Amino acid sequence: MSTRDRWRERVESGDWAAITAEVNEYGGALLPQLLSPEETEEIRGLYGRDELFRSTVDMGRHRFGRGEYRYFHAPYPEPVERLKQALYPRLLPIARDWWAKLGRPAPWPDTLDEWLRMCHDAGQPKSTAILLRYAEKDWNALHRDLYGDLVFPLQVVINLNEPGVDHTGGEFLLLEQRPRAQSRGTATLLPHGHGYLFTTRDRPVESARGWSAAPVRHGVSAIRSGERHTLALVFHDAA
Repeated sequence: MSTRDRWRERVESGDWAAITAEVNEYGGALLPQLLSPEETEEIRGLYGRDELFRSTVDMGRHRFGRGEYRYFHAPYPEPVERLKQALYPRLLPIARDWWAKLGRPAPWPDTLDEWLRMCHDAGQPKSTAILLRYAEKDWNALHRDLYGDLVFPLQVVINLNEPGVDHTGGEFLLLEQRPRAQSRGTATLLPHGHGYLFTTRDRPVESARGWSAAPVRHGVSAIRSGERHTLALVFHDAA
C-alpha cells in the first residue's frame, strides 16, 4: 500500500452502513482507527511548532472551558489533508440525506476542494483543522463549530492519546435538544487513534409531524489525570 493511500484505506475499512445508522440514531458514531500510534505521536509533536498554526485559543480566557487549541495553517500536514479528503465522500451522502429530510437545499458539491472554494468565494477562507491539548482538570464547554453561513453538518474528532494510560476522563460529549422533549446526552471515551463522527449544528429527528431539526452541541468532560490531545476535522472553512 502506498504512503498516500493508507489513510483512505482506513476510512474505507469502516462498516459505513452501520456508521450511518449509528449517526442517524444518536448524532454520533465511532469510526475505525484512522491514525497509527506512531502517527498520533507525530501529530501531538506538532503542537509546539508555531509556524504550522494560524492562531491559538486559550479556552479559559474566552470562557470556552479550560485548555488550549490551535488552528492549523493550510496547506495541512499530510495526514490531516488526506483524512479530510478520504472522509468527505463518505460523509456527503449522510449530509445530503439529512438536508432532504429537513426540506433544505443541499449546497455541497461532490468534492471537498469544490466545497472549500465555495466557502472561500463566500468570504470563509480561514483554515479550520484544529489540534487541541488538555491537561489535568481541563474541559471543553458545549458548543458548535459554525464559523460562517456555509456549514457542513458533520465533523470528525480523533483521540491522539491512549485512554487509561495517557489520561483518565476526557469523554467526548454530545447534547441534543429534541423537539418538545428534554435534552439527550451521550458520552463516549474515544479509543486511541480512532475517529468519532458527529453532527456539527443540528440533525433530523422523526416525530409524528415528520422530520424536525434537533440542535446538537458537543464538548469534552474534565480530564481527571494526564494529558489528552485531539485532532478535529471540520469540513467547512471560517470567515
